[in-house]
Amino acid sequence: MSDDADIGRILADIVEEAGRVIMPYWSHGGTVAHTSKADSSPVTEADQAGERLILARLKKHFPDIPVIAEEQAAEFGTPDAIGPRFFLVDPVDGTKAFMKGDPNFTVNIGLIQDRWPVAGAVCAPASDETWFTMASGAMKRRSGGAEARVQVRPWPKGEAVCLISHTMKPETVDRLAAEYGFDLRLALDSSIKFCRIADGTADIYPRHGPTSEWDIAAAHAVLEAAGGSVRGYEDAPFAYGKADKRFLNEWFVARGG
Repeated sequence: MSDDADIGRILADIVEEAGRVIMPYWSHGGTVAHTSKADSSPVTEADQAGERLILARLKKHFPDIPVIAEEQAAEFGTPDAIGPRFFLVDPVDGTKAFMKGDPNFTVNIGLIQDRWPVAGAVCAPASDETWFTMASGAMKRRSGGAEARVQVRPWPKGEAVCLISHTMKPETVDRLAAEYGFDLRLALDSSIKFCRIADGTADIYPRHGPTSEWDIAAAHAVLEAAGGSVRGYEDAPFAYGKADKRFLNEWFVARGG
């Protein structure tokens, strides 16, 4: 388990390198070339370039561990079965935000072992932040520089921050506030929401809608390492490797302390 957690530093190097590949596309603002997948979601040249880099690096460092990556899955489909140990890759989570010039997009690699995220790294290239797992807990750094431990904060009564999507309707947020008891709300895109909870700047992220496993696996690993949790319906454990469901998730709630 500790060896898996220490893989996070290697994954951090990879997501930062992929971030450097992606950033020139983002600087073009809303002009980055893109096409639509079968589900009508966009895929850009940045997604494809980032994924190529990540796959090459994972093959070099971990040749025996299979990889399920978002753009490959979109083009060729997901496997019908997967072993107990595999990587999940999302080269640009928050592609729509990326295309609009929003900085809250991320590069993600998560390692799954026996249906659980045991290591991961998430890079936010636009803000020059990287979160990753180590045996000692969750870490954060900028530009490959000094690492600092991060951890979730205790629930701040009267000031708890909920992270929501930009498209969530106000009445939906009000209903969630009544259910989960948070006080403040902040709209963000991508898996960075997990990382903001992990580093103690937010408290809860309820997701009552669909996601794919590669969207959240890396950030889930980081949040757990920081002392947080991700749970499913009726507080059920949140499992990965759902090949029979095409690696799609049901709803979940990510929490800090």
